[in-house]
Amino acid sequence: MIDVILKKGKEKAVLHRHPWVFSGAIEKVKGKPENGEIVKLIDAKGAFMAYGFYNDQSRVALRLLEWDENVVIDEQWFRNKVKEAVASRDNVLIAGVTNTCRLIFSESDYLPGLIVDKYADHLAVQVLTSGIEKMMPAIIDELNTLLKPLSIFDKSDASSRGHEGLETQNIVLAGSHPPARVEVIENGIVYNINIAEGQKSGFYCDQRDNRKIVAAYAKGKNVLDCFSYTGGFTLNSLQNGAASVTAVDSSVLAIDTLKENVLLNKFDAGKVSTIASDVNKQLRKFREEGAFFDIVVLDPPKYAPSRSALDKASRAYKDLNRLGMLLLNKGGLLATYSCSGAMNMETFKQVIAWAALDAGKQVQFIHQFCQPEDHPLRSSFPEGEYLKGLLCRVF
Repeated sequence: MIDVILKKGKEKAVLHRHPWVFSGAIEKVKGKPENGEIVKLIDAKGAFMAYGFYNDQSRVALRLLEWDENVVIDEQWFRNKVKEAVASRDNVLIAGVTNTCRLIFSESDYLPGLIVDKYADHLAVQVLTSGIEKMMPAIIDELNTLLKPLSIFDKSDASSRGHEGLETQNIVLAGSHPPARVEVIENGIVYNINIAEGQKSGFYCDQRDNRKIVAAYAKGKNVLDCFSYTGGFTLNSLQNGAASVTAVDSSVLAIDTLKENVLLNKFDAGKVSTIASDVNKQLRKFREEGAFFDIVVLDPPKYAPSRSALDKASRAYKDLNRLGMLLLNKGGLLATYSCSGAMNMETFKQVIAWAALDAGKQVQFIHQFCQPEDHPLRSSFPEGEYLKGLLCRVF
């Protein structure tokens, strides 16, 4: 096994079991490891620190796996990690209530670069590191052994693959090609999802708990669901007796699927208005028309992919939330979210405070949202915390 020597003074993060070592922290590589090869990290004095995946094309040159020198990092090690992650989701998956969740969440499940989502009897996989790519035959075999899915589909189309020297791909890894519509159930609500062509891996199961929380306020209310995708907040609101829901999304495919999901659950389609449009433009149009709502949900895509984009993203979040607040009846609720890992909760609160000031509104924060337990936050990897949100009462 090839040794990688850490620069003197760069030991702290490794000792705290943070899984990333940046290229600038490496003093020397004794040999020429292949990208994705497992190497041994040692400190400036030659003492063992950890084992990890190496990649000289990535800014994160080492993704650490194991800090015990006596542990063998072989195929069985990866099988065990897969088994542990799958077993830890047992209480999320409840027959007749929820059969979809995230089974493996990358570094947070000690498998850097591997994401696996379960959709009923189908699995969607994203492989984001060269090291995990090398181990995929064993990982696929273990997933087949544990779950016996009808299909395992590779949705590795994330731009981050390029940082590891990997090409994007959408291919069947095991079983048959997933059908155009896979029926899943979450919180007792049925969804038709498109694994192969849908956004990300096909569905956003990270909002499962938050949809239910917001829906608890929806009875008898008029709800505006922005960036609705296939209807997560819309359907939960209807299930809890919303008087009406207006769903807005730029994707015609998403809006069409949302309509199908309303009928699939036998909800009153007359209570639902759908608009395929840019959300910011539509919010301005609502403002011009004098439209008002009791609850506004804002669940936009990632505005800040990195810390360098945070200032620009903060301005975009502020403007979006200002528009949302202006459409609320007095005392109405704004459920607003950010899935940008670069934005922490305190910064997000400040952005909402700025939006309230610009809108001439007073805001109470009455609930803080976070990602659910199938998207765990590893104590030594705060970067795994990406989803945050606020439920605001607006006056």
